[in-house]
Amino acid sequence: MQTTLFCIGNYRKTVLKTTALVLAALAISAGSVQADTVFDQPDTSFNGSVFSTGVVHPGGEAIVKGGGFKPGQEVQLLRNGHNIAKDKVLTADQDGKFSTTISVPETAATGLHPVVVQVAKPSAAKVFEFKISPDINYTGAEKFTIASASLAPSVYQSAYSAATNALFVTSSVGRPPVKESTLTKLNADTLKVEASITPAADPSNEKGQVMAVYGVAVDDDAGTVWVSNTRASTVAVYKQADLALVKQFPNELVPHARDIVVDSKNHRAYASVTGSNEIAVFDTQKLEHIGTIVMKSKSREGISPMSLALDASNGKLYTVSRTSNEAVVIDLGKQEVEHVYPLPGAKAASGVAVAPEANTLFVASQATDNVLLVDLKDGKILHDVKVGAGPLNITWDAKNKLAYAVSRGGNSIAVINLDGKLVANLDGGSLPNHISTDGKGSVFALNKARGKDDKTGDRLSKISLK
Repeated sequence: MQTTLFCIGNYRKTVLKTTALVLAALAISAGSVQADTVFDQPDTSFNGSVFSTGVVHPGGEAIVKGGGFKPGQEVQLLRNGHNIAKDKVLTADQDGKFSTTISVPETAATGLHPVVVQVAKPSAAKVFEFKISPDINYTGAEKFTIASASLAPSVYQSAYSAATNALFVTSSVGRPPVKESTLTKLNADTLKVEASITPAADPSNEKGQVMAVYGVAVDDDAGTVWVSNTRASTVAVYKQADLALVKQFPNELVPHARDIVVDSKNHRAYASVTGSNEIAVFDTQKLEHIGTIVMKSKSREGISPMSLALDASNGKLYTVSRTSNEAVVIDLGKQEVEHVYPLPGAKAASGVAVAPEANTLFVASQATDNVLLVDLKDGKILHDVKVGAGPLNITWDAKNKLAYAVSRGGNSIAVINLDGKLVANLDGGSLPNHISTDGKGSVFALNKARGKDDKTGDRLSKISLK
């Protein structure tokens, strides 16, 4: 019996041991399978991109599209571990594209939300920023007098001449080759067109492109209008009286010239060189390009200047960088950078205006749907004001101490005081693009058109506080 019992005990031990070994082997095998599944061969040539279309508000829906995927790749869109697409697993079609809908809760916070794009077959991942914009009602129209006029297609910028009470407006249609462009002179009181010209042909373009005009500034001392020819990467000068061409600077002199301002007192013009860290400088008497002002960023992204704001009385020039989200203060007496201020809370900084008497800079940022008020003494952010989607440009009305920011995606014009309060949010029409001031209490807003049937598009609006 003892021998039998001993044999049975050993048998039980053997069975238990064998079972444990089998289970361990299965576990190792399962782990191996799982490891093989999780760490499969990655997509080393992954080039997919994801974006949302239109403006997205809390409580609404968003169309999200993808492209550049491999046919058959499976995609999930994850936020805080949750799949946010209605079609939970998306499959790229034969062209490597997909489209889906996302329902945005009414309680969703506005801002840029990082969404993980999880890809399988083969595997890859990336993050795209899903923007939810504030939905701000129109308010305060009763405080203003607004007069409007229709203009040439695809208006861009405007500049006011105090000497002649005229407003000069640029317009350029479409992408290169740009064949439709106008420089228009209007009476600033009646908004009636007094003169209009089409720029000459671009000598370096064989496809019929003209020297299309975009940025604009006036020199009342010289009686001229300066414009940027963005597509030709240069600038030009016209007479205010009849819009006759005074000088066309050579192509490629100012790569992707954007904004332009004129310091008449000191006979200087400045143009922002978007995509570089430079501002081009011109002598407005000799009509010569005399150098550049180089700006050094405090971040690794580097400076790419956008809008310009001139404080001629104090000899300062201001710009903002779209890439590094910084504000730059330039001492025009020394022709060098005085300060570079970071702009926390801003992304895709674009528009800039200065209130010299308050020592305050206003910065409009497209990606973060806000206007920052910056203390120019130390760069401190005084106020962060939420506005309509995609604020692009901003101006300062010194008489009424109000800033006006046009929001291209929000179809709105935000009116902000020095306390950082949104005192009005006006209907800006389709795609507001630019706003300028006459320095006497009125501003001029330009908005583009959404197609040929848009009756409120390509419009100039003169807005005056009652």
